[in-house]
Amino acid sequence: QVQLVETGGGLVQAGGSLRLSCAASAASGRPFSNLAVGWFRQAPGKEREFVSAISWNGGTTNYADSVKDRFTISRDNNKNMGYLQMNNLKPEDTAVYFCAARFFRLSTTPSEYNFWGQGTQVTVSS
Repeated sequence: QVQLVETGGGLVQAGGSLRLSCAASAASGRPFSNLAVGWFRQAPGKEREFVSAISWNGGTTNYADSVKDRFTISRDNNKNMGYLQMNNLKPEDTAVYFCAARFFRLSTTPSEYNFWGQGTQVTVSS
């Protein structure tokens, strides 16, 4: 299995920035580079929402319309790390953010991801 741990959440004012990190520990026999990484978020009482995803080699990225041009997804396979740089944060970005991983091809569908982190809280004040 692959274990994922998100860090970097916190409280920030609208217009500010945060960088979320996703540390992966691979115990499945596959390297981190074999995994596509996705970021999802969930606000209280809301459905889990796709935010961004990146392919196994970083060659393909995808963003939800609500975060496009503000968030940037990246990865460092040498460090088994995924990142989500969040700029110009808005109050509506407030949610628990989850890192997820699946084999190879990226997906925007939560059910298609095999591994999930515990989530990190992001709160954006107005």
